[in-house]
Amino acid sequence: MLRSYSRGGMFLLLSMFTLCLVAADAPKEGVYDDPAKVDADFAFQGEYAGILGDDKAKYGVQIIAKGAGKFHAVGLPGGLPGDGWNLPVKIEADGELKDGVLEFGNKEGKAVLKGNGVAQLFDGDGNQVGEIKRVNRESHTLGAKPPEGAIVLFDGKSPDQFEGGQMTPDGLLKEGVTSKLKHGSCQLHLEFRLPYMPKASGQGRGNSGCYLQGRYEVQILDSFGLEGKNNECGGIYTIKDPSQNMCYPPLAWQTYDIDYTAAKFDDQGKKVKSAVMTVKHNGIVVQENVELTHATTAAPLKEGPEPGPIHLQNHGNPVRFRNIWIVAK
Repeated sequence: MLRSYSRGGMFLLLSMFTLCLVAADAPKEGVYDDPAKVDADFAFQGEYAGILGDDKAKYGVQIIAKGAGKFHAVGLPGGLPGDGWNLPVKIEADGELKDGVLEFGNKEGKAVLKGNGVAQLFDGDGNQVGEIKRVNRESHTLGAKPPEGAIVLFDGKSPDQFEGGQMTPDGLLKEGVTSKLKHGSCQLHLEFRLPYMPKASGQGRGNSGCYLQGRYEVQILDSFGLEGKNNECGGIYTIKDPSQNMCYPPLAWQTYDIDYTAAKFDDQGKKVKSAVMTVKHNGIVVQENVELTHATTAAPLKEGPEPGPIHLQNHGNPVRFRNIWIVAK
């Protein structure tokens, strides 16, 4: 069931929850939310892919900017996540930008980038073994149109479907909002863009979250190149890690497509069946039929039979949203 709700105690609770998080995590220096206004390191960070060696094997690299010309690279034999890499094997190295050239290296070899979107790879003996090129992937559900019967929560025209809704001058929804719509079982589509925060790390880097019914959080975080934990992008916070880390680089548009079945309660208000969630991150299933055994730690609302809102958390970072719609099941 989907219906609107008034400005009441629930919204006050969510607002207080958001304000507490803002106070705890104030924006840091070196925060970029506009791809046209970034630092020099931004041109090097991102995803690279190619074919290497005599066996023509796919190879992927994710390069993470750490600020002030410092970088970390994650090499992925088999290809990028969601495009070939399915092994626990990773090759990691730190690098530094000097005189316009970024170089990573260890005893097994090195990679050299000159800002042209191409990385040359060398083995431990200094022999070039191939090149990989920068790629800018897009989710196949990016720009998905709402189907018949969907309720559009945000289409870039007005933030009025959200309590506290605010838009940027270029028509994006700001974080820290709660839908006026309350929902039960549903399918949700939303698109989000993480800020570029090279000097930040961990939970201080592009942090937000999407709460179903104000109770169960699918984490939103710049976890590009990280392990893929329940407190990282694609994770169901405090419940389950994503099956793989599908987080794209910061300032790239990303998608969540969430199939949610609400919990069931008996006449005495006792839960008899837990909520269940399937999550596609950038079009790839990262959570499949996961039982939500409890409300997310620190969730605004406790578990209960009542419908609840979509809440997009404000954690002090400028995460942006667009193309949000919901379909009742």
